[in-house]
Amino acid sequence: MEKTYAAMAAAAVVGLLGGTALYIYLGQGDDAFAQCRGGQVGGGDIGGAFTLVDEAGATVTDVDVLAKPSLIYFGYTFCPDVCPLDAARNAEAVDILEEQGFDVTPIFISIDPERDTPEVMAEFTENLHPHMIGLTGSPEQVRVASQAYKTFYRKQDGGDPEFYLVDHSTFTYLTLPGIGFVDFFRREDTAVQMADRVACFVLNAPNAKIN
Repeated sequence: MEKTYAAMAAAAVVGLLGGTALYIYLGQGDDAFAQCRGGQVGGGDIGGAFTLVDEAGATVTDVDVLAKPSLIYFGYTFCPDVCPLDAARNAEAVDILEEQGFDVTPIFISIDPERDTPEVMAEFTENLHPHMIGLTGSPEQVRVASQAYKTFYRKQDGGDPEFYLVDHSTFTYLTLPGIGFVDFFRREDTAVQMADRVACFVLNAPNAKIN
């Protein structure tokens, strides 16, 4: 199952970005975060404005929820294994960062708004981390958010109409306030590795944009 998700995620990203590996950083020498990156990635047109619905049923924007360094994941609550494992890993990374004095927000954006109501999202995120923000919305709102971060998702055809699965990409995106998207993490990155890199990004960001 995980190999299938990983393969589809990789294919989706390649297709969406015209055959590049997410995006290529051409000016590494001018990159303030060069030492923080897990590979030769950075820059590019990823991230942007979105309007979604939070666990309380309130309409929120990216400005509202990305006020702190944030780890953003696109998944769905009915996901049998990949999403809860990834979300739990992200929550663990946030806890490690908190112990080090860094305040980072874990965010879970549903790509299954048909089933993921605000109430369902609230229960899901509460079980994972007290500070995790769950976001859902209309199909159009979710589509816009997904396109902003160049993610992929597709409802599987056939099967039980109530218990369907959704194929989707599995990257976690790091954003910094005032800066936006700075890097992404793959499924194989551990919570410790994520925490180390996130801390590096926060420490090397312009203080005026993080505070």
